[in-house]
Amino acid sequence: MRSYRELFRTGEFTPLFLASAGHTTAQTVGGLALGVLVYERTGSPLLSSLAMFGTAFAQVVGAVTVLSGADRLPPRAALTVLGLLFGAGTAVQAVPGLPVWAVFAVLLGLGVIGSVGGGVRYGLLHEILDRDGYLLGRSVLNMSAGVVQICGFALGGALVTTVSARGTLLLAAVLYALTALVARCGLGRRPPRGTGRATIAATRRANARLWSSVPRRYVYLALWVPNGLIVGVESLYVPYSPDDAGLLLAFGALGMLVGDVVAGRFLPPRWRERLTVPLCVLLAAPYPFFALGPGLPAALVLVTVAALGYAAGLLLQERLIALTPDALSGQALGLHGSGMLTMQGVGAAVSGSVAELTSPATAMATTAAASLVATLMLAPGLRGSGAAGLPVRVARPGTPP
Repeated sequence: MRSYRELFRTGEFTPLFLASAGHTTAQTVGGLALGVLVYERTGSPLLSSLAMFGTAFAQVVGAVTVLSGADRLPPRAALTVLGLLFGAGTAVQAVPGLPVWAVFAVLLGLGVIGSVGGGVRYGLLHEILDRDGYLLGRSVLNMSAGVVQICGFALGGALVTTVSARGTLLLAAVLYALTALVARCGLGRRPPRGTGRATIAATRRANARLWSSVPRRYVYLALWVPNGLIVGVESLYVPYSPDDAGLLLAFGALGMLVGDVVAGRFLPPRWRERLTVPLCVLLAAPYPFFALGPGLPAALVLVTVAALGYAAGLLLQERLIALTPDALSGQALGLHGSGMLTMQGVGAAVSGSVAELTSPATAMATTAAASLVATLMLAPGLRGSGAAGLPVRVARPGTPP
């Protein structure tokens, strides 16, 4: 599968795409409204930030407790129920007089079940498109998420101004319900990929199995560590250049968009494995030049070129799928997502701490250097056919990892 036309002609991809885009829009608009609401009530920038992005950190809890549900629940039913639960939880957060602790309790619950939603969604994408189309399909979802987030923040800001933060939360709740309707009516009925109950013990066993494979371990670390450290670099755009931070973020988004299009649409299969490590290097290599204090035009070029390296994530996900039994694909992709979000938080904490002791420019260069070192340490395990010298293959249920 090499064209977008062919992709959208694939039966269930369009409703999955619409449900995913709707979920991201609701999450973006609702997150901004919740952040404003919490700040109005508490005056705390920290609590406001946690209200906007706390669900991402809460997914770590889901990754070690309920993530096995990604492969042990029927996909259509799971996405429908998850949409309804997110809608209900968002509506509850809009209740006047709800204590702040209760707002965060709901947020934690949504974050935990959200970890299952990501695994179900991307596991289903693998089922719909199989290995040949997964890379192109995931690149389209990545691109739409970036566009939706940019538009969603703009829309959320306008809605908060015109209909209030609570009114915007209720609109987000309605949008979540619509995504549930799209999933229910647009997706076909499929059995779960795995067998057994979705329990904490099952989640831990599957995580241990995924982590026990050395090739998969290298892929996971390559997905998490270099990427997370560079997100930490990007978190310093505001203190580095407050007036230009928006432009730096916009040009970074442009570079990531171009990289995803090239990797997903035009990169031949024979080049994907060869370019994985070079793209991870590219992700960090331009940032040490920020220690020299480049002017805005040069800084925009450096940021754009670096962001092309995010395409390595798509290539590594394709490799992860090739090294994972189909019955574990949902949990494998869910674990990738949860670990990535965790490492992005770690990267922001590391780079922010270095900036406190030195300067934003020095911290950006130092954190990028750490990302380069991580990539070079992982490179030997990523070379060869597949991963760590293993042939690329699509494992089937019952096939050893």
